[in-house]
Amino acid sequence: MNNPIYINSISTISPLGEERKGIWNNYKSSSHFITKANFNGAGEYAGFLPTWLKQKVISLRQEDELKNVDETVLFAVYASRKLAGENGWNKKENIGINIGSSRGATGLFEKYHRSFLESGKAEVLASPATTLGNISSWVAQDLQSSGPEISHSVTCSTGLHAILNAVAWLQAGMAEKFLVGGSEAALTPFTIAQMKAMKIYASQDADFPCRALDLEKTRNTMILGEAAGVLGLSKSPRTPLARIEGIGFATEKLKHAVSLSANADCLQKSMKMAVGNQQLSNVDAIVMHAPGTVKGDMAEFNAIRSLFGKQLPALTSNKWKIGHSFGASGILSLELALLMMEHQEFIGIPFVNDFNKPNKLEKILVNAVGFGGNAVSILLSREF
Repeated sequence: MNNPIYINSISTISPLGEERKGIWNNYKSSSHFITKANFNGAGEYAGFLPTWLKQKVISLRQEDELKNVDETVLFAVYASRKLAGENGWNKKENIGINIGSSRGATGLFEKYHRSFLESGKAEVLASPATTLGNISSWVAQDLQSSGPEISHSVTCSTGLHAILNAVAWLQAGMAEKFLVGGSEAALTPFTIAQMKAMKIYASQDADFPCRALDLEKTRNTMILGEAAGVLGLSKSPRTPLARIEGIGFATEKLKHAVSLSANADCLQKSMKMAVGNQQLSNVDAIVMHAPGTVKGDMAEFNAIRSLFGKQLPALTSNKWKIGHSFGASGILSLELALLMMEHQEFIGIPFVNDFNKPNKLEKILVNAVGFGGNAVSILLSREF
């Protein structure tokens, strides 16, 4: 990191709610926030926004400008308005926006495609309402920002890739601040069916249906969730939540479209890059990607063990509690890291007791990895 970059603010919406105090209290609970709903005539587990919060978000469609946008856009606009309002951002500043999504406008795309199959004609808004660039463009329009606006999809590491991009822009002096994050509103029958087709979706009823980081499980237990999260980044240490001490990224060669090597070579490289020249023992904890699949969880654990040896940092994940929100998941993992550092309290997993507990939480590594063998690691520090 040539110049320090700070996280000055964060705003998320997820099954845990939207307010930091409530989110923290929900993390301290040993309960999960995953429920069952009807998809394609069958009951499937998913991590939904609370009903009261979903209603607040959907009510944005009462505004003329937002009445025809996908829920992915609504999620991002809602979270971004909250962050900008709390942060007091000046619209005249050169503020960049980079909010991505793995799936994009899934709900509207399915709606417009169904209409096309029935009528043989595409609706006027079918194309502009389903482009991935919709997200950052609408947030920029809503906030009336004057900096660059970027949307991208790097599958499940999309949110952390947005941070990498913003760091580059900020260090180059091409923007004063950046609003970055991910948004995912993909709880649709077709998306759930896609996950089930890969045989990675949870299929058994259990007290904890997603067994993320249970290295003894014999069945895949991934569960999809909906969420959005945005961060305010800048070079200013004013009211920082954390300093981004290191960034790492890597891609590994694929054997097939969704493969990850047994030792997650890409994660080994991204974590090593993020930690840099400092002692590995300085890393107090890792918030793992850990999607709840047999091979995915074990590959990431093997990568950590290969890099850190016998002295592993404390390991945790949040997908057992809220599900996997694809492109937004990395931001929610980072939120958990920020909250643990703020409160100096480690949040473990109720059904996993095999890992170390930290004595302090000064430096936390956050991982994300997605289809395509791409990985991102972000090292956060309380040292400002």
